[in-house]
Amino acid sequence: MVAVVGPAVCVKISGRASFASSVDFKTLVNELTQRGHRRFVLDLADCLVMDSTFLGVLASLAIKASKVPETASGLFELLNPNARVSDLLESLGVAHLFKFITGDNPVIADYKPVAAGTVTRAEMTGTSIEAHQTLMQVNPQNVAKFKDVVQFLAEDLKRQETAAL
Repeated sequence: MVAVVGPAVCVKISGRASFASSVDFKTLVNELTQRGHRRFVLDLADCLVMDSTFLGVLASLAIKASKVPETASGLFELLNPNARVSDLLESLGVAHLFKFITGDNPVIADYKPVAAGTVTRAEMTGTSIEAHQTLMQVNPQNVAKFKDVVQFLAEDLKRQETAAL
């Protein structure tokens, strides 16, 4: 669900934030950023868990934003993340990329559902590779956790490309 209020955007994430929604999330943020939106509040009150792909996409977007002067102070505010999500951000060494806020949502508006796009398996696999590479670059301790995942996904992507020929 998304609400746009002036230059601010609030994205409400419910249930699992996973690889299945990561491409659509990345597309949404990139499109809204191109339209001039510079503040994203991610309402995580109903987000049960984030998988490593979604988290890597989120970290990648935050890093990209930190290189742009008007968003250098932070593009993403994480509103009311539960302990599980907060612990995951800390343990993977990416919590410093975000501003954490608790309490009421500072962006009050009507949410509208975001239509899911058509995502190919290759797009999802490529996004997952990039997400895990980001997590390894941000925190070298993540290399041991994700190097085999990246290798497997890269091999899978090659098989997909070969099969498509």
